[in-house]
Parts: sequence; C-alpha cells; structure tokens
Amino acid sequence: MYVSLSGDEKNRALEEIAREIAECKKCRLWSTRTKPVPGHGNPNTDVMFIGEAPGYNEDLEGKPFVGAAGRFLDQLLGLAGLNRGEVYITNVLKCRPPNNRDPLPDEVEVCSPYLDRQIMIIRPKLIVCLGRHSASYILMKSGVRIRSRQGGISISAVRGQVFHVNYQGLSITVIPTYHPAAGLYNPKLKKTLMEDFIVIGKVLKNIRSGSLGLGS
Repeated sequence: MYVSLSGDEKNRALEEIAREIAECKKCRLWSTRTKPVPGHGNPNTDVMFIGEAPGYNEDLEGKPFVGAAGRFLDQLLGLAGLNRGEVYITNVLKCRPPNNRDPLPDEVEVCSPYLDRQIMIIRPKLIVCLGRHSASYILMKSGVRIRSRQGGISISAVRGQVFHVNYQGLSITVIPTYHPAAGLYNPKLKKTLMEDFIVIGKVLKNIRSGSLGLGS
C-alpha cells in the first residue's frame, strides 16, 4: 500500500536515486560519461517531462535539457503556461550515449528502473514524452499497443494524442510529442511542437480542474 510522501521525503528519495545513479555501472555508459544526469525539478509537481538521454551539454553540467534544445523547451513550457520551477524533467537513460547515438535495448532495460522509481515518488498526473524512445518506453510499459517501428513506437503516429494509462498502478495521462531538438532544425516540427505544447497546457488545466478531456 502506498504511503503519501511529504515534500522533504520526496526530495530525500530522489537524492538517494541520484546517488545510486552516480555509482551505477550496470551498463557500458558509465565509462564514457562526464556526469550522470538523474533529473531535475520540483518533486511536488503534477507533471513530468521525460526525454530519451542526456546530450553533450547535459553530460557536462549534470542537468537535463541545458543546451539549445533546453532553451527551446523553456519556450515550449511557456506556451503550456509552465516554467522549469513547476515541473520535473528527466530522461529514460541517465548517462549520455557516445556521440548522442540512440539508447540500446540493454541500456534501457538496466537504467529504466530508476525512472520507474522517480515516477512512483513524484506520482505525476501528466507525463509528457519527448521523443520516440521515451514514448515507446512509457506507452509500452503501460500496455498501450500501437503499430511498432523497428521494435518501438513511431513518434509521428502518436504525437499530440492524449492517452489515459495505468502505469505501475498509477492513473496517469500521457502525451507524446517530438523531442525539442527536432524542432531546432525543422521548421515544420517546430510548429508542431508549439501546437502540442498548447494542447499540453489545456490538458493539464483540465486535469487540475478535475476534467480529463481537452475541453476548450
């Protein structure tokens, strides 16, 4: 049975996970990383943003989304009526893959339990998946069956959709969209991301008011 955690207890629990990640050698990525990137933000939030893995700048600073994609994410959060101080941001992988390559299945397998624990501690009402690797992990673990592409989910097939799922016993709304980095080089995807974040803001507003639909 779940016991509700206070803000201080959530902080301590997340800090313990961060310590474990700092010492983790469960996959090959520990040997090439500069700093682990466990996650950052408000543990008392009702919305989490989950990317795929740290990039170059994140690896240097030890925080998620701090480069150009992070600056764009800040703009997108504003479109949803949010800021970084209100949300929690993390990734499926907590260490940077060399040359920003895609996460490998065995890396996701050994690293994702950290994410699962973070979700259980924070207990968000809304999860926004940033990119196909995040969407694949969260939706497939929640039992959502969608046409797969190379063993995962095509982000273009699910982006902007609102899923109501059971994730480890938690009732959570999930909205997948593109990774912010995709919008930096593709004006069409940038426009789509902006549209999706406007929807995210509306959905979150309705969740907070007790209505799960999009509404007006």
